[in-house]
Amino acid sequence: MSERVAILAHEKFPDRSKTANGLLRYGDREVVAVLDRDRAGDGVADHLPGVGDAPIVGSFADVPGAVDRLVVGIAPIGGGFDESWRPDVRAAIEAGCDVSAGLHYFLSEDEEFAALAAEHGVDLHDVRRPHDELTVSGARAADVDAAVVLTVGTDCSVGKMTATMELAAAAEDAGVDARVVPTGQTGIMIEGWGNPIDRVVSDFTAGAVEEMVLEVGDDHDLLIVEGQGSIVHPAYSAVTCGILHGAMPDRLVLCHEVGREAVHGYESFDLPPVADYVDLYESLAAPVSGADVVAGALNTSGVGSDADAEAAVDGFSRTLDAPATDPVRFDAGEIVGAIR
Repeated sequence: MSERVAILAHEKFPDRSKTANGLLRYGDREVVAVLDRDRAGDGVADHLPGVGDAPIVGSFADVPGAVDRLVVGIAPIGGGFDESWRPDVRAAIEAGCDVSAGLHYFLSEDEEFAALAAEHGVDLHDVRRPHDELTVSGARAADVDAAVVLTVGTDCSVGKMTATMELAAAAEDAGVDARVVPTGQTGIMIEGWGNPIDRVVSDFTAGAVEEMVLEVGDDHDLLIVEGQGSIVHPAYSAVTCGILHGAMPDRLVLCHEVGREAVHGYESFDLPPVADYVDLYESLAAPVSGADVVAGALNTSGVGSDADAEAAVDGFSRTLDAPATDPVRFDAGEIVGAIR
């Protein structure tokens, strides 16, 4: 029987709840409710089409039926814990429910939560806690048998994780033995393994990616490494570079969101023209792998009609001089040939 989970996404669902959305789209757990006090009374499918429906409730006390785990489905800038979530986390623990979070704030180090968890015999799973044996890269990722593809972005929160999952599924549908290499909290929750790269000591970032590539790279034909951040992001560029150099990819897929003109959360920084990213990423990859941008994944969720979305994809493709698609709205299979 699959684990029954409730997902906390207060005041952020679905526009700013990447982890919640990823688990709803790609996870194998039974989601029985989403907690969002602003949308209580609605259904998940009212706001996130194409996923299994579940009620949206105002608090953990309103979750219907027994629950095995509460998942914090929000990862705000900086990964902090919002004190308005405390009553729901407390209630979940007191109900004997395990709690998972992908925050930089570790629940297991919160005195109240740790004491309650010990009292009620529940697990506090801090997904962003890296293991202790990480080390520097040995520059060996290129030695694996699998082809390695990395999703890269024009910004954070443009759809790299989504593109990664959709591309892996489309490759499997095409008969390719593909494996996702998760690098962020949402991907790790979905896949059940991985290193949280944005929590790793800087010297060990590339090594943490390399470790995963070496672990599975000889057992599959294709690895799709989940990218993070953006090379131009004033806060997150370091993790972007570390993933690229650690993965030593053979090919790159550039992800972008229609209408995004400024860095998310740092709106005083304009995004460069999309075409500039091709040169930036290929230049960054050149010393380690010589990977080219071979395809694009465009997030058109903010575009009303399919016709307008298709026009946007066509323009994106022409800019990249490579095939492109919106892997959710249309078909990720359209670019599987390019990444193979």
